[in-house]
Amino acid sequence: MIQYLKGIFTGLKSLVIGMSVTLKVFFRKKVTEQYPENRKTLQISDRWRAVLIMPHDENNEHACTACGICQMNCPNGTITVTSTTIDTEDGKKKRILDKHIYDLGMCSFCNLCVISCPSDAIIFSNNYENALFTRSKLVNQLNHEGSKLREKKKDEEAA
Repeated sequence: MIQYLKGIFTGLKSLVIGMSVTLKVFFRKKVTEQYPENRKTLQISDRWRAVLIMPHDENNEHACTACGICQMNCPNGTITVTSTTIDTEDGKKKRILDKHIYDLGMCSFCNLCVISCPSDAIIFSNNYENALFTRSKLVNQLNHEGSKLREKKKDEEAA
């Protein structure tokens, strides 16, 4: 009988200790982010790497020279650069970008492509919503349709 009562008191003591911990945590300040309700006020770190993008200006021009260095430095084969060679007016051969394909599903976000790009043509965006239902939507063409290489201005060439 005494053993039985000891067991009940031990159980009640354990319950009181557990409930005191629960009450302490219940009245503590919450740190949970209320996603997606706080999208407008959510602060993402500048170092966050989400999706690789190729910025275009208002004239649909980009800075990619189709050199392929980003493709060579990518450890996963995430980037595929296809280009064609054309003859310019002065008789020189020039490489122009056809397609810059990026597979987000294979990317390890190592940033080697961005660091190694000599013309700073690609960057990681700060977009944090990457959830999709099909893997095929993870493969994107970074250069826009009809886009072309941004020509250097005369003052940039002199500098």
